[in-house]
Amino acid sequence: MNKTQEVIDKVSQGLRISLSEALELVKRASIHDLGSLAYQVRSKLYGQQAFYIYNQHINYTNICQNACRFCAYSKSPDQDGAYTYSIEQIKDEVRSRIKEPITEIHIVGGLNPDLPYSYYLQLLKSIKEIRPDVKIKAFTAVEIAFLAQKYGISPRKVLHELHEAGLDALPGGGAEVFDPKLRQKLCPEKISGKAWLDIHREAHKQGIPTNCTMLFGHIETWEDRLNHLQFLRDLQDESGGFLCFIPLPYQPANNNLKADGPDGLDFLRMIAISRIFLDNIPHIKAYWVFAGIKAAQLALWYGADDFDGTIVEEKIGHAAGADTPRGLTVKALCKLIQKAEFTPVERDTFFNVSP
Repeated sequence: MNKTQEVIDKVSQGLRISLSEALELVKRASIHDLGSLAYQVRSKLYGQQAFYIYNQHINYTNICQNACRFCAYSKSPDQDGAYTYSIEQIKDEVRSRIKEPITEIHIVGGLNPDLPYSYYLQLLKSIKEIRPDVKIKAFTAVEIAFLAQKYGISPRKVLHELHEAGLDALPGGGAEVFDPKLRQKLCPEKISGKAWLDIHREAHKQGIPTNCTMLFGHIETWEDRLNHLQFLRDLQDESGGFLCFIPLPYQPANNNLKADGPDGLDFLRMIAISRIFLDNIPHIKAYWVFAGIKAAQLALWYGADDFDGTIVEEKIGHAAGADTPRGLTVKALCKLIQKAEFTPVERDTFFNVSP
């Protein structure tokens, strides 16, 4: 029996594989064998269920003091198209969809040095006043670190005060790739991978669940990708606070990083090995905004179990050239999942399913 088959058998038996064994799979197993193995894992967990959420995205500002090489969204204050929503404008955004059965509002933005700390607390409180039952998933670890540094308070206190104001969960953005040398090329102004992990660890300690991500398909190697997954798996062993992993395919348009982005096979390999290797993170998301709808449908057969949601209106991926719709109706989402031969199941932020 060859080494690749030994690793396949190990996964089939429900055993954890090592980083070197994961590398063996992605480099030597055929795309069909890898996909079949990942589908086997996700089927044991969820059968033919594919999850989605009725959510709304609010990107409150695109003004950012960082200049990440892969980002097409951020602006300096004097650039055309720079904006920051006032609290009243955010209230209007929420009220504009008040009749829809939204269960989650997803909020991320740039690092705007002109916003006071009170803005972030009031943003959360205002949304909860309008929609007390909605869950708010907001502010990446990068935003948390920015607030702590700018206002001279600890990330622990920032998380506590945001939680008190209405924060329910953290999104997974800002992880990119943890390797320090890569981060110097991709986003030298951004917090380190260790700092990202530390903030998520602290969130988990405070009972704030989080998502986790990786940006892939640019200048990283498979070794870089799997090392990143190892850090996530190790933290999940320690804290148990990650809800979902989202592999984010790099979007190549309108930014300064000269890379093409992953092709379809690379995307499916990434989805599959994520499901196989991250045996302690419950869910793997096929984020249709970045992946494309057709690739996201196929990803359900390669280990993904979550299709994300209705979203309206996503700005960050589209600024970088994503040609997907800016939002989908629940009817359209369910139809896409059903066409892929899965059963759509609506879930909330914490992946609870209504009876």
